[in-house]
Amino acid sequence: MLDLGAGWEQALMIVFIVVGLGLVVSKLSEKPRIPDVAVFLVLGILLGPAVLHVVSAPSQSQANQFIVYLGATLILFDGGRSVRFDVLRRVYISISLLVTTGVLISALVVAVAVHYLLHEPWVWSLLLASILASTDPATLIPVFRRVPIVERLQQTMETESAFNDATASVLVLMVMTAVQTGGHLSIGPAVLKFFHDALIGLAVGVVFGLATLFTVSKRAWGVFHEFGSIVMLVCAVGSYVVASRFDASGFMAAFAAGVITGNAKAFGWSFTDQTELHIEHTGGVLTMMFRILIFVLLGTQVNFHAVAAHLWVGLLIVAVLMFVARPFSVLGSVLVDGVARWNAREVAFMTWVRETGVIPAALAGTAVAKGIPQAQTILAVTFLAILCTILVQATSTGAVAKRLGLSRDEQQSDL
Repeated sequence: MLDLGAGWEQALMIVFIVVGLGLVVSKLSEKPRIPDVAVFLVLGILLGPAVLHVVSAPSQSQANQFIVYLGATLILFDGGRSVRFDVLRRVYISISLLVTTGVLISALVVAVAVHYLLHEPWVWSLLLASILASTDPATLIPVFRRVPIVERLQQTMETESAFNDATASVLVLMVMTAVQTGGHLSIGPAVLKFFHDALIGLAVGVVFGLATLFTVSKRAWGVFHEFGSIVMLVCAVGSYVVASRFDASGFMAAFAAGVITGNAKAFGWSFTDQTELHIEHTGGVLTMMFRILIFVLLGTQVNFHAVAAHLWVGLLIVAVLMFVARPFSVLGSVLVDGVARWNAREVAFMTWVRETGVIPAALAGTAVAKGIPQAQTILAVTFLAILCTILVQATSTGAVAKRLGLSRDEQQSDL
């Protein structure tokens, strides 16, 4: 069996096998429009210790942590680049509430279920619930590329998924610290810590994003315009590292930097067509590769004994997440937005589509690596959430959109 932590030669062999097979199964999933991340998970299970014994990727290994954190950073940065200021101006109230109030509502609802179903302390229950609270741009954006829906709704949900990954990661790391110290989570200091992590992360991301625009755009200094793709990579990783040095959210910084660089025209520092093409191509390649690596390696790490031990309780927690927490989060966020004027069909669609993916997987792996009590339970429930939301909700996105008349194909045929 190839072990990711055994040496660089075995690590290279694992990358070769995982990425190569991942590309093949991704191509095979296009025609039936199955979300590729679901196929990556299944591939990981097949390659892992549970079935074929080909790949072993311990979540605590440095190589696995490097892949997960670098991949999550680049995915969030790329997700931020898809956010458009013009959309934010129209739906900023809904998005602001979904990524703050919505995440908190989801975490609290699921925490109650975890506490009473698993009989764990409240702080630990809130940690698991916070890990599950965010939706996933790495899953959602590829689904919408295969099943395009009305533009305003699609941009809103993609922006929400990118933003709430960052806000949820701040909440998780804050609660994780409380679990590690064995203390209680005080509301006042917790709120201050949240705003400290989020705002400093945002500030660092904005600074890195503006510096990137200034050095890449020919309308500004533009000294690195022919190296736009490399500068973007430096921007994403640098914003994460610097924010972390300030004890703030690196994920928030990477996402904010992506938002700034994705809206170059709004600052008057647009890129040349060739530079933009190179950036889009390189970003797509990197995020695709890391999505394959993260989800396949996650599949190899599934502890089926822990999953079996908590199967029915875990499924109940996931059901609460999908059918109770998500509707409450959406209704508590978008109904008060008098500017966006969402109709009932759009709200119904939002309550259904919420995939769990890369960032929760990364955060669950962090819980294991940091020795959080009952971390394998966290990993097992997170895996069930990823599997269920992808197999049930992501695969039905197209059918639900058509049923509600929100598919772009449906609207064009009506016209």
